[in-house]
This record gives sequence, C-alpha cells and structure tokens, in this order.
Amino acid sequence: MGLDIRWPIGLMFTLIGALLTGYGAFTGSDAEMYKRSLGINIDLIWGIVLLLFGLAMLVLASLGKSKTAGTEAGIKKS
Repeated sequence: MGLDIRWPIGLMFTLIGALLTGYGAFTGSDAEMYKRSLGINIDLIWGIVLLLFGLAMLVLASLGKSKTAGTEAGIKKS
C-alpha cells in the first residue's frame, strides 16, 4: 500500500526526543529546576527514551520497506 505508519511515528518521536534531550542537557546544571523531581534530570532521561523509540521505529520502517520492495516488484517467493 502507501505510507507505513512507522515513518511518521518514528519522525515525530525522534524530533520530540531530540528536543527534550537537548533541553535536558542544557538545563542539567540548574539544581533548582530539578528540585521537585529529587534532583533527577527527567527531561534528559525521557528525551533519550523518546529518541531511542523514534529511531527504533525508523529502523523498523526501513527494514519493512526493504522486505516489501521485492514482493511489490513482482518477485514471488515459492
């Protein structure tokens, strides 16, 4: 068919994860900001998690595209 849903999901999570990771990295030295979260840099941790999930979706989308490319071209497996 057309668009694999993993492409937009991967792009969205990668973009948001990169922004959140950058924000957490730049504000990591501000102890007052992370006082409510017991000094844990939640922005950095969740930014990395979102970034990894987005990259995993992009990798899976590209692997799925290469698998279906052969069957769409008329090559049939016996």
